[in-house]
Amino acid sequence: VLANSHVLLDDVPGVGKTSIAVALGKTLGMNYNRIQFTPDVLPSDIVGFSIFNRDSETLVYVPGVINDTNLLLADEINRTSSRTQAALLEAMEEKQVTVDGNSHKLPDPFIVIATQNQVGAAGTQVLPHAQMDRFLVKLAIGYPDRDSEIGIIQGRQTADPYATIKKVVSADAVRTMQAAVLQVTIMDELVGYITDIVSASRANSLIDLGISPRGAIA
Repeated sequence: VLANSHVLLDDVPGVGKTSIAVALGKTLGMNYNRIQFTPDVLPSDIVGFSIFNRDSETLVYVPGVINDTNLLLADEINRTSSRTQAALLEAMEEKQVTVDGNSHKLPDPFIVIATQNQVGAAGTQVLPHAQMDRFLVKLAIGYPDRDSEIGIIQGRQTADPYATIKKVVSADAVRTMQAAVLQVTIMDELVGYITDIVSASRANSLIDLGISPRGAIA
């Protein structure tokens, strides 16, 4: 979030991927929306569409679900079609959407937290490289230890865990923190070291696709 970038949570079903994303949305005090990706979700559901207004004889833009969103939970992103996944590419990179030749800026900040069940699960498909490259990190949650799982089971018997979550910062505070991150000094030697790592990843025969310039910046 502080890097103003996107996160992919990749793990088996039921370990709390969606719960983490929803909880984060509540604590950050930002507008957040959730899209449950299924094969019948259309690109227009995400980025909006144009409709002809008979009175003005013009096309009127109808916003999609992401237009008023700071934090988007893209749930099970690898269950939808490639065409629908592609609708997020411009939004994740340029923080805008383009419909019928007209560009519409998204709120600042705009961050995607996507979840996916591990590839191979029924109804899933591999995300294309262009999509994967737009995520800063891919994280796995894993199963809880025994004591933690006992606590999870007991806690869910008597209360809604979401009900106790409180907002701890505002969208303005998040923007201020993001601006502060950009003021951190990076020595030339460190930039050179990053560049060397990136170059080595591209030349390594064990790596199918090396780090991109976007990845180097990230």
